[in-house]
Amino acid sequence: MSKAFTLCCTLDEAKAVREEVAFLQGVKVILTKKDFSGQKRTDETRELAIRQIISQAVVSERVVDIFDAVGLDKPNIGLLDDEFLAQVQKLPEKNLAVELLERLLEGEIKSRFASNVVQDRKFSEMLASVIARYQNRSIETAQVMEELVDMAKKFREAAARGETLGLSEDEVRFYDALANNESAVRELTDETLKKIAHELTQSLRQNLGVDWSERESVRARLRLMVKRILRKYKYPPDLQDAAVELVLAQAQALGESWEA
Repeated sequence: MSKAFTLCCTLDEAKAVREEVAFLQGVKVILTKKDFSGQKRTDETRELAIRQIISQAVVSERVVDIFDAVGLDKPNIGLLDDEFLAQVQKLPEKNLAVELLERLLEGEIKSRFASNVVQDRKFSEMLASVIARYQNRSIETAQVMEELVDMAKKFREAAARGETLGLSEDEVRFYDALANNESAVRELTDETLKKIAHELTQSLRQNLGVDWSERESVRARLRLMVKRILRKYKYPPDLQDAAVELVLAQAQALGESWEA
């Protein structure tokens, strides 16, 4: 039943029976529940429990496309609002709550920051570090929960920065590449970084061609163009080489979306 619902959960007919499916999944969890002291839930039971928790956070007009083979490939950022995070923190089974937040954050990072080199790397490393310390028993469950909830809030802030900065999504990506070095941020004003990001976005969009990343001659020309823009705005000379490579890596990450 769960697999069948996975295939049609976005259809109007499926929406009408979503609560019934969730109820039946919940019944299955109860029926298969055992004494888990000293042993872990089975993968199937854990998946059903996680889906049950998420289904409670989904309102009728906003069906979240999360039900794939394991449930959480494309979670909606709306699931990371304060109310839902508070509900997760109150779950009696803390290990399950940790796994739920880990999956949600991992899915959001892939979905939201797939083409943002800096933010993808930042949050992926942050999440991996927290989970590694948790698995190595360096931090207790209560602490990892606090860190994951705090990370979810930082994620929301980062995802909404475009509107705050007054930049388009593409411009934010290059802004992040430029601001990745704290020394550059200290030496240049925020307005200057935004101007550079705006000009880089326009110039690169106009000059990227098909398969440009595989042609060293084109990459060399683009590298010089980026350097000229950085010099124009007095980007710290000793930081320019690293910034240029990160900007080009960011342009490559955008790839097909620009070529289209």
